[in-house]
Amino acid sequence: MNWIMAQQANLGETFNLDNQASGIIPDLVIILIVLLLIATVVALITQKLRIPYVTGLVIAGLPITDILSHRIGLDPSLVLNLFLPILIFEAAINTDISRLRSTFKPIALMAGPGSILSSGIIALLVKFGLDLSWISSILIGIILANTDTVSMLAVFKEIRVPSRLSTIVEGETLFNDAAALVSFNLVLVVYATGSLTVAEGIREFFLVSVGGGLVGAVLGYLSLPLFLRLNEPLSSLLLTVALALGTFQIGQALGVSGAVAVVIAGLVFGNLGLSRSPSASDRITLSSFWDYAGFGVNTFIFLLIGIEINPIMLWRILPSILLVIFAYQLGRIFSVYLLLPMVRWFDRPIPLRWHHVLFLGNIKGSLSMALALSLPLSLPGRNEIIALVFGSVLFSLVGQGLSLPWLVKQLRLSQVSQGMEQTGKLQIQLIAAKAAQDELDALLKSGILSKAVYEELWASYQVRVAESERVLRDYHNQYRAGQLESGRSGLNTIRRQLLLAEKGAVSEALRKRIVRDDLVQSYVRDLDEKLLTLGDD
Repeated sequence: MNWIMAQQANLGETFNLDNQASGIIPDLVIILIVLLLIATVVALITQKLRIPYVTGLVIAGLPITDILSHRIGLDPSLVLNLFLPILIFEAAINTDISRLRSTFKPIALMAGPGSILSSGIIALLVKFGLDLSWISSILIGIILANTDTVSMLAVFKEIRVPSRLSTIVEGETLFNDAAALVSFNLVLVVYATGSLTVAEGIREFFLVSVGGGLVGAVLGYLSLPLFLRLNEPLSSLLLTVALALGTFQIGQALGVSGAVAVVIAGLVFGNLGLSRSPSASDRITLSSFWDYAGFGVNTFIFLLIGIEINPIMLWRILPSILLVIFAYQLGRIFSVYLLLPMVRWFDRPIPLRWHHVLFLGNIKGSLSMALALSLPLSLPGRNEIIALVFGSVLFSLVGQGLSLPWLVKQLRLSQVSQGMEQTGKLQIQLIAAKAAQDELDALLKSGILSKAVYEELWASYQVRVAESERVLRDYHNQYRAGQLESGRSGLNTIRRQLLLAEKGAVSEALRKRIVRDDLVQSYVRDLDEKLLTLGDD
């Protein structure tokens, strides 16, 4: 009898939980619809006013703070375990390793020593300016040394900038996010145990980072055979989602960096898997899905940032927020204007105008807020740290986000002549036509097309190919004759790609012990000198 009564009680509790859930879910659906409508209106307004979309989302979220903040919030667990892997994976699969390799030195300088220098400056100023504990000051330094380039990349899509600058921005954020998470967790370990020496901390940092890289590389490579065997785009899509989210969770469970693991897995899959997919439609489906996923996640994150921030509360501690803003700006000044000029010692120098963009583009975003919200409840001054971070994020998204497009236009980073514009259009037409012909060859070999249909379609594309090649040849001849200076940039891009291909092939031959090491070193050194002589594209 007692057992029966216990089961009835449990059954009653289950019904109560079900009723509560059934009441919560419709509310969440209504809130989701409201947020989508707000995001749609923001998109229309920002397009008309020519301001960054994410900045508009934050501003739109501020007035509805009191209405929705008690019902929804920026859950740090959701951001770190779902949103962050999606954003990192989306950025990684769209990053070309050859482009990343050509700009790796400045990226490593900014994401490594630059991030450490910036964190240290912020921590020192906050420690002595606001009299916080060292742990709290260091955590603020790590949180605010991290950059969020969503706003920058949105500007770059509207205003043409050199591809090297765009790659540096993407690469810095990609590795900066991972480094920030590793450093943040390491400092929390110090706070929890209080027994970690500097040597142990450095060793732990590299173990977690290298371990994450190995996990990501293994899972990325293991996914390739399965992906290439899948002939159905929706199944391939599910595989990539499982890879992105699963890699992060496996990395965290093994005690290494899940963020680093997702970065490496995304790079491996995007460069060795996606590019080898036999179906063009599958590649387009996957690329489109991850574009939409990244856009959707960013939409909700930045709208929730605006809802989460309480402007009245921030106004009360405005002097402290201004000090923190000054601290992270000063840290960025030192890391950009002090370290980047050193690049000329071992790579092509970074133009001064690019320094200005990298400084003003030091915009904070979702990761900074998620890290602040995930601080332990027992940490002294936790609420103060969260308020300071929120105020800094609001300033950077609104102040820097609105002024960045104006700065990029004023600097005129990339002058595009009419000839270069025409050349670019012809290159796009030639690439597209050649890709269509390759797809026709595959369809013919598979037996889907008859020979007669194949020849008719192939000839129609060949007309476009021949016309594009003829005009491009004329432009090239004019450039060689010195009549068309604007051709230099496009040819430099092609030369750089060819030199990188040479370097990769020679390195692969050395790895297989086909050639001698001493001969390869002199040849690679000559290739590096040629790369340094090429201007920025």
